[in-house]
Amino acid sequence: MTIGSLKPAKEKRSRKNKQLIADEKVPLLPTKQVEDGGFDEFNGASYTGAVFNLSTTIVGAGIMSLPATMKVLGLAPGIAMIVFMAFLTDASIEMLLRFSRAGKNTSYGGVMNDAFGKYGRMLLQVCVLVNNIGVLVVYMIIIGDVLSGTTSSGIHHAGVLEGWFGVQWWNGRTIVLLVTTLGIFAPLASLKRIDSLRYTSALSVALAVVFLVVTAGITVYKLISGGIMMPRLLPEATDLTSVLKLFTAVPVLVTAYICHYNVHTIENELEDRKQIRGVVRSSLALCSSVYVMISLFGFLLFGDATLDDVLANFDTNLGVPFSSLLSDVVRVSYAAHLMLVFPIVFFPLRLNLDGLLFPSARPLVLSNVRFAVISIGLIGLIFLGANFIPSIWDAFQFTGATAAVCIGFIFPAAVTLGDHHGIATKKDKILCIFMIVLAVFSNVVAIYSDAYALFKKNGTPQ
Repeated sequence: MTIGSLKPAKEKRSRKNKQLIADEKVPLLPTKQVEDGGFDEFNGASYTGAVFNLSTTIVGAGIMSLPATMKVLGLAPGIAMIVFMAFLTDASIEMLLRFSRAGKNTSYGGVMNDAFGKYGRMLLQVCVLVNNIGVLVVYMIIIGDVLSGTTSSGIHHAGVLEGWFGVQWWNGRTIVLLVTTLGIFAPLASLKRIDSLRYTSALSVALAVVFLVVTAGITVYKLISGGIMMPRLLPEATDLTSVLKLFTAVPVLVTAYICHYNVHTIENELEDRKQIRGVVRSSLALCSSVYVMISLFGFLLFGDATLDDVLANFDTNLGVPFSSLLSDVVRVSYAAHLMLVFPIVFFPLRLNLDGLLFPSARPLVLSNVRFAVISIGLIGLIFLGANFIPSIWDAFQFTGATAAVCIGFIFPAAVTLGDHHGIATKKDKILCIFMIVLAVFSNVVAIYSDAYALFKKNGTPQ
């Protein structure tokens, strides 16, 4: 045996002696070495694939709420806020990456452990669990609503499959979600490398663009035919109630770009890890463009009739040729988009649950049993939640929004303010104070508005 061959072995023993926490210091999947001691053919993820994976992490169900924020804020302030939040997200991720390098950490959990100890890491992991489980349950509920239909307040809204084939045993919610889970979610969730999802992520982004193109086409047609009135450029603030209503749009915009829990995983698989800053900025630029265009065309198309979930507006006659066909294209493309977003959000969920339950175990990818048990357990939990607790949407508006802003803004800002490595500037700290105030404020507004709406609903006489 040569001296050169001894060096890696010594490094491995050194790392083992330090008892590094698996999800803190070790990438999810070793770049070269595989379980049997051999080497695979993976030489690193491409820049383009990383951009698509991070963009898919960002663009989820929240995109459907953005046109409603234009109704509340008006076009000019609404679009300005979308762009502003993109820059604020870029700043928070840059701080997170900077402190990662200073502490030689390869995960978000490692940064939190470095700054606040194991309880900081565990708090982050719990927030990721709360946020991602809530998001994935909501995704599955929406998929069920779009494909199988839903009944609300005694009114039945037919799903796409019900509209095409009528009421059948096989297009009920439970069967549709079961087939989707076994045929799409389970196979994609079984992939051990996030870069393996680059093609489905690219397709997911393309489906979001399909929704954008169809909406823009309908809007342009109605503009030419004179079927659209000039939208409000500024908000209507005539009394205290209307002023307070403006702030209900803040939580939607604050959580629109949450992707921080996947940044390190994507960086670890990059062929050149220095490209991560370019990947983040390219993804934010792409998603911001999609957000602005969908907000603009969605609000132009429906005006003050824009619903909280603009997808619900497509359940009516759009007043254009082939209205029914276009509505189906929009709804099916959106449901397919969510199906492909699911594994990207599921990936960090599984990783953080494993880190919380087995902090000292070897990397998850090297234990097929642990990998399978955690994957099956989480998918089963999400499936049950979507089928038997549909009102869970309201519950996760309280917990999910709070966890999301902690992940995206409060934790990166707290790490920077703590400045364990002495690398934060005065400008950084001022920006961090602003981020924490904005995040806390958005949480208070979200909880207040949701509680007020819930109590008002329950207090309405029947």
